[in-house]
Amino acid sequence: MIKVFYGEDRIKARKAIDRLFGVDYEVIEAENLTTSDMASVFLGTSLFGEKRTILVKDLSANKECWEMVPNFVDDCPHDIVLWETKLDKRSAAYKALSKNKNVEFKEFAAAEDPNNKLVFDILDAAMRGDNSAVKMCEKIEQTNDPYMFMGLMVSQAIKKLQYNNAKAAKTLKILAEADVNMKSTGIEPWTLIKMALLKIASL
Repeated sequence: MIKVFYGEDRIKARKAIDRLFGVDYEVIEAENLTTSDMASVFLGTSLFGEKRTILVKDLSANKECWEMVPNFVDDCPHDIVLWETKLDKRSAAYKALSKNKNVEFKEFAAAEDPNNKLVFDILDAAMRGDNSAVKMCEKIEQTNDPYMFMGLMVSQAIKKLQYNNAKAAKTLKILAEADVNMKSTGIEPWTLIKMALLKIASL
């Protein structure tokens, strides 16, 4: 059986691997593999001819080797976990593996930051021209870190830019100026954030 573990929560993935394999297993760094190594990894036996337990790290980052994986799945006698940080579901290898009953996928997604939705709501309100974004900020500024909040706002603005939002570029410029001022002036950070939101609302 081949299992594919993927996702950003590396701690949970590691715990799942340890529960599955215990402490006695082979670890292979995929960056060191070549296409000529693939048969040995998936089909090769140990010195004692025993079934092997193998963890392969980030094989999908090694594109040539990754594309070969479907060729070995049905004949593989070993227990193998392919541990991926990122997984391109558009790749031919992924599509082939996802259809194979001998392959099991398990995602370990990072826990969503509850502030993400809050940041989205506040920035969205400002970009709609709604000054209530400032009042929303006032409700959370006692319990949230302004620098982290600014970083999340910038991330949201970048996403909007990728989706061709008409105000995204100007919004990013305003946030960038506020971010610099937060780090270089003595003005209270939340004041600068609220000033930025008012500027965005007036666009």
